[in-house]
Amino acid sequence: MSGPVFIHGERVTLHPQQATDSDLLQRLLNEPQVRHNIGFSEPLSEPATDDLDNRDADTHFVVCVDDEPVGTCMLHEDHHPWGFGVLGYSICPDHWGNGYATDAVDCLAQYAFQELRLNKLGADCYTTNPASARVLEKVGFQQEGRRRDHAFVDGEYVDLLEFGLLADEWSP
Repeated sequence: MSGPVFIHGERVTLHPQQATDSDLLQRLLNEPQVRHNIGFSEPLSEPATDDLDNRDADTHFVVCVDDEPVGTCMLHEDHHPWGFGVLGYSICPDHWGNGYATDAVDCLAQYAFQELRLNKLGADCYTTNPASARVLEKVGFQQEGRRRDHAFVDGEYVDLLEFGLLADEWSP
């Protein structure tokens, strides 16, 4: 079981990621359907806790439904005076299509705008992952750019879509 609840959403709860979540991370980030969508190309091997200990100071959460871990999400706060953050998320494939990613992103937006007082969030996704673009659009993100042939995903170069959401555009 993941740590204590940090944020309550409509469908999910976000729990601070801990070393005990290394099995979830290993399963999730080694899953081809997930890693191709997020550009993760190196195998995550045991012990995954080494990778957790060496990460940057980003805020990482486990996404849970009824205390069952179904994915992860993170918020990187850019420590410039502009008030900008970047978020990311991954849900286990057997839990896709339930709105969990949308709720997790909305929770991160609430945390970023209401508690951290950030002014803008950014997020990216590949054109090969239209479901991720829909998640961002449902929360209110707008496409701000496109980087052509930006990443090599599953044997081909694909475009990267850049999204942004301003604090005054987000509605809780």
